[in-house]
This record gives sequence, structure tokens and C-alpha cells, in this order.
Amino acid sequence: MIGLVQRVSEASVKVDGDITGAIGHGILLLLGVEKEDGEEQIEKLARKVANYRIFSDDDGKMNLNIQQAGGAVLVVSQFTLVADTQKGNRPGFSKGASPAHGEAIYNRFTEHLSSLGIPVRTGRFGADMKVSLINDGPVTFHFTV
Repeated sequence: MIGLVQRVSEASVKVDGDITGAIGHGILLLLGVEKEDGEEQIEKLARKVANYRIFSDDDGKMNLNIQQAGGAVLVVSQFTLVADTQKGNRPGFSKGASPAHGEAIYNRFTEHLSSLGIPVRTGRFGADMKVSLINDGPVTFHFTV
């Protein structure tokens, strides 16, 4: 499972012109699901996102996690994160989860993150989405679990 975490001032996702999810201050998480991902990866990445200290404290240091900063997370499925780009000029997706498995893991991940007390909004799995964001910093991290 791969997560691309971006600290944002705001972010939203549209499907067919309608906003499916939007947040103010928080994290935009682009989530890539691989074939072998399961409950262990869900729990590990959710804990990482919940506890990672990427928000500034009163001294301007990155010492606060998403809950301490009072933010929310917008989770958007992004299967291209799991692409193999090592050979040639075209990405390979052999490590990617099937659509059914990917959607099940995506849904379970958002449920688990929400159960940790974090406000979660989502895109729509498998849809052609238009993502808008204002990256705060910019601050971006790549997690692989």
C-alpha cells in the first residue's frame, strides 16, 4: 500500500462536476492499493497518517499530528501510485490490486482511519476525478507499508 500525503490548506475532489469530498486544513491522501494489501497494511498506514507530525506548533515546528492540528483527511484512490516505472516508457500495473480488491481495501482503510477519530472525506473509487488542492508548505511525504 502506498500513500502520498500532502499537507493542505484546502482540498476537494469532483466527479462529473459534483464535489464528492472536500476539506479545509488537513491532509490530502492519495492511496494506491497493491495485490497483497490487507488488514495489516490498512492498520499500519492509518496509524502512520494519524500520528505523523507534519503540522506546525506555536513555535513553527512540525510537532502536531492531524488530530492535534484539528484537521481532516481527504482520501482519494490513485492506482497509478503502484505503477512499475523502472523499464521502458510505459508504466506497468502488475503489482496493482484488482478493482474489487482495491475498492474493498480503500473502503476499509477510510473506515479504519475514521474509527481513529479523524474526520475523513473521500473521492469515488474508480471514477475519473478532478482533484483540487492548495498544498501548504509545500509539504508532501511518500509512505510505503
